[in-house]
Amino acid sequence: MHPLAKQLFLEMAMARNPAKAAPMQAYMKTDQAFYGIQAKERKAIFKRCAAEHRVDSMEDYQEIVRTLWGGEHREDMYQALEVAEYFKTFRTTDAWKMHCDLVHSAPHWDTLDWVAGKLISELVLLDRARFDPQLILWSKDSNRWVRRASLLAHLHHKEKTNRDLLGDTIRLLMPEKEPFIRKAIGWVLRDFANTDPLWVIEFARHHEENLSALSRREALKRLDHDDEL
Repeated sequence: MHPLAKQLFLEMAMARNPAKAAPMQAYMKTDQAFYGIQAKERKAIFKRCAAEHRVDSMEDYQEIVRTLWGGEHREDMYQALEVAEYFKTFRTTDAWKMHCDLVHSAPHWDTLDWVAGKLISELVLLDRARFDPQLILWSKDSNRWVRRASLLAHLHHKEKTNRDLLGDTIRLLMPEKEPFIRKAIGWVLRDFANTDPLWVIEFARHHEENLSALSRREALKRLDHDDEL
């Protein structure tokens, strides 16, 4: 095991707080154990450990992420994502397969949104010809978190947003009654509204009958009321 992963496991175990673990587990409605370490303390542990260990290769980077991701506690998975995000040198197209594996094994929104919104969305921009077809496949996946990822992978693309693919994905998924899908539709539209509000307003208007109230509300809530009419 890489020394960074080993130290993170050790320090997280030492910092466990059973009194907080149960409420955190209940909040996420999961059987997976929690250490009971809240975000501020967890991030401090990560920064301290990351400062003490070098990660010199893509192989080490992926080994650390996969090792932590496979940990018993949810916060181990969070630390895996801290590693994946922190070592920017290795956030390249060569890491796509690993990040895809994270998407397909993410247990809930807390992990999926981090992978899709912060990591996958960045990688997509590096090679659209290769990765946009993957997003199309994800939009048809039986796993709701993978379908959610097909939407959130468009976050933060701004003027580089693939409007056609974004629109097609939303049209495919907007009949779903799954709240996490409806929320994601609204989220990605709201994000793109910061770049092209007229496109979002027109899209919402054109699909008013099929776009859920939740998606529409989330999409338009930062726009001026007059623009929504």
